[in-house]
Amino acid sequence: MAEFPEKDLYAVLGANASDSVQQLRHKYQQLALQFHPDRLVGEETTQLHWAVNRFIEVEAAWRILSDLSSRREYDLQRRGQTSISHPSIPPWLDQAEGREQELKQDGPVDSVVYLEDMTWDQGAGVYTHDCRCGGGFSLSKEVLEEETQLMEEDGLQGAVLVCCDTCSLSVCVTHTR
Repeated sequence: MAEFPEKDLYAVLGANASDSVQQLRHKYQQLALQFHPDRLVGEETTQLHWAVNRFIEVEAAWRILSDLSSRREYDLQRRGQTSISHPSIPPWLDQAEGREQELKQDGPVDSVVYLEDMTWDQGAGVYTHDCRCGGGFSLSKEVLEEETQLMEEDGLQGAVLVCCDTCSLSVCVTHTR
């Protein structure tokens, strides 16, 4: 796992961990404009030096939080986790060989969602579920069938981890055949 700065990157941007990428981008752009060295021409040397350092800090926070995989990794490290542990994840989910590594890579699991509770979008051919950040989880029928087949080969019930399209959360979608 990569080492990230000890400073809270969300606080650097004046954001919350539940903010969407669009919200983070907006906060980043505001701060980048405010502290950009080209906008501070004629300022006192001490103030200019402070603003440049702040700009660099904001830029570094944005670089990590704007990338989904680095944001997930940062969120896990921030919580002090090296793997996902959530009380509502069915115990059979991590029994298959190699599944544990996949779980570690998919980010924090927010909850378990039953396929029956998801909305079927006939036009797109996907199941959808809203995320608390305002984004959404989507699962195509093809991916569902493929994952179900892999799980059945391992002698397990069907479950699929699905990532939110805007934040770093994941849900465990469970279903029965």
